[in-house]
Amino acid sequence: MGNEPVTVDIADGVAVVTLNRPEQLNAFTGPMGDELGRAYASCDADDAVRAVIVTGAGRAFCAGADLEPGGATFAAPGEQFSASPVEPPAWEVRKPVLAAINGHAIGIGLTLAMQCDLRLVAEDAKLGFVHVRRGVIPDAHAHWTVPRAVGHARAADLLLTGRTFSGREAAELGLANRALPAEEVLPATLDIARDIALHTAPMSVALTKRWARPTPAKVSWRGSSAATPSGRGSLLDAFPKHQYVASGTHRHTAGKGSAPGEGRPSLAARRRVTMLLVPMSVSEGKSSNSTTSDAIRIITTANRRPANTS
Repeated sequence: MGNEPVTVDIADGVAVVTLNRPEQLNAFTGPMGDELGRAYASCDADDAVRAVIVTGAGRAFCAGADLEPGGATFAAPGEQFSASPVEPPAWEVRKPVLAAINGHAIGIGLTLAMQCDLRLVAEDAKLGFVHVRRGVIPDAHAHWTVPRAVGHARAADLLLTGRTFSGREAAELGLANRALPAEEVLPATLDIARDIALHTAPMSVALTKRWARPTPAKVSWRGSSAATPSGRGSLLDAFPKHQYVASGTHRHTAGKGSAPGEGRPSLAARRRVTMLLVPMSVSEGKSSNSTTSDAIRIITTANRRPANTS
């Protein structure tokens, strides 16, 4: 399939977009994110494409972020940091985007799949929103996609614990539409995509997708409509600030196989960051029109060990 991190094959009105780093279990990199975004944009613009499938080469869908460069994936991010590194996201593509999760999908591998419209998953695939076990916040707007798919109680279980689960459980929870044997996932997804390409009207599908799935840009960080005169920023404005703080404050050393209590992100200089979403109108008497950047107060406090700790 070549050395490109993402490949695109189009036939019968269906574009198959493949994450193509099989030897690394399709671990996500910046160039892969760029190429995936370009593939989505190209499929969106191509009238010959009526449905899009995203899948992984080899035995995994995407095993998470590539940690090879010495753990730099979790280093303090720069000022241009984005917690949603694929532009446009799948929900902005006017055609249905189906995820054929043919194997393991961990971290960003799973959060990117959650941006798709339909998900078919291998029964024995290992899945997990493991971000909180690595000292970061779930990315790719999982705070939006996961609760909408499974409800807040189940989303809290998955996002706040960072536990792993099987493809079979994903289907039972509602994260995936169907769980199948791994070798059946892509063929079954192709059947659905070809049915869409052959039997649906593209304008009707595009409009139905838009109305059925409003994007997080349409909702403010306090939960009210961005169209209302609240003056608050959107979730898209607020989220990168939180991720910047979470990932830039700790030295991330959590590792596979760590014993309980070990391998957690170490606290640089034993300090913690407490993020308080406090409107300035409450804390400093400013108007309630404060923007998100005004409303989010980041307070750094010393976390000193008690003097007589044994």
